[in-house]
Amino acid sequence: MLDTAPLQDAYRTLLDAAATVANADDPNPAPPEGEWNADQILAHVSLISAATIASVAGVAAGANTTYDNRIALDAWTIERTIAHAGGNAGLRDRINDQATALCALAGGAALSDAELSTVAPALLLSNDALLVDQPMSLRDIVTGLAEAELPGHTNQLLALLPDRAGAEAPR
Repeated sequence: MLDTAPLQDAYRTLLDAAATVANADDPNPAPPEGEWNADQILAHVSLISAATIASVAGVAAGANTTYDNRIALDAWTIERTIAHAGGNAGLRDRINDQATALCALAGGAALSDAELSTVAPALLLSNDALLVDQPMSLRDIVTGLAEAELPGHTNQLLALLPDRAGAEAPR
């Protein structure tokens, strides 16, 4: 079993930051050149969360799985996700539900320790740079989401606030 408390905390912190940005004087502040706006960040997180859920569910189903974040970086897919979710509030609701599902799957009895140790081919990019191109355990994928991916996007959201303008956070 995986302790999902850090993952739950990371999602909660991200969603709190997203709500803070949404409730700011300018709820849709322009991002720095080359960065995403709040809706694009949330759509990316939703797509990453969905990919992680798919990998966890695949292992639980006994299927071979992979983990690849390239679709979550695609501009067209991000915009389509925003539209399907109905914008910022819908994205926050979607991510909240995805967090609940992922924590239930990864932390409950759905996966054994052996299944969490299952290694899957992983390909992770950020800002057109290759971060990972090697097999990773499902446990490391979920832990990486909690320790790096979600906190990075939380900082990216907070950098959109007027008093934090100019702060950089990677995609």
